[in-house]
Amino acid sequence: MKAAHPDAMPIAGGTDVMVEINLDRHRPSAVIDLTRAGDVTWGFEGGMVRVGAGVTYSRIIEELPFLPGLAMASRTVGSPQIRNRGTVGGNLGTASPAGDALPPLLACGAVVELASTAGTRRVPIDEFFTGPKKNVTRKDELIAAFLVPTAKGGQQFSKVGTRNAMVIAVCSFAVDVDPTRRRIGTGIGSAGPTPLRAVEAEQFIEGAFDEENLWDSRSDVGESALSRFGELVASAARPIDDIRGTAAYRRHALAVLARRALAWAWKDTRAGEIA
Repeated sequence: MKAAHPDAMPIAGGTDVMVEINLDRHRPSAVIDLTRAGDVTWGFEGGMVRVGAGVTYSRIIEELPFLPGLAMASRTVGSPQIRNRGTVGGNLGTASPAGDALPPLLACGAVVELASTAGTRRVPIDEFFTGPKKNVTRKDELIAAFLVPTAKGGQQFSKVGTRNAMVIAVCSFAVDVDPTRRRIGTGIGSAGPTPLRAVEAEQFIEGAFDEENLWDSRSDVGESALSRFGELVASAARPIDDIRGTAAYRRHALAVLARRALAWAWKDTRAGEIA
């Protein structure tokens, strides 16, 4: 159907599409209903978990606690009704910089699976977003699934909003601590034209862990290292002023979120609590 009607709008949960239609921001010439065609399964594939694009936020919370960063982000999405309908596949398709599920996927190095009549291809999450609400999906393709590495250590997700629920994030941050690969991944939301990684911050904190032998000693991360990590996360953001917050506030908030999230994720890693 997508090959025959490349301009048709795919719709599953509809939590983004229907808002756009109701506000008269978008009037698709046709829609493709994925509710009975989308992949609603998940399973293990090597060292990763393949999650069908039709799996809802509610199911991720209930069934995938071993992906703690994604589960945490899913809990912050809207209301129970929205979590029962909305999907991470839809979050990827919309490619909004404020998508709650996207920073955790960036932090852990997820992969997006795209399908068409020509076949299937997999795109690293780092290469998926091309601009505000734009991604690499071709007109004849649908998002079939995404693959997430199983958590090897602590993961955290935090966001700032004008209230606790049913709100678009002013900014958000995710971190993934992987003691096996001695890697620390980051993801920034709602503070740039696309979801972003803080690459310099990752390199700095990985170097600090190596220098202080934290991977082996499992000692506390020093306050100066946490502070510098937060500063580098904030500097990686590219925020703007809008009705939800100023660019300066977003940078300040990200620095705080980053410090706290890393400390919490490292505490969970040391305790062996990855779910």
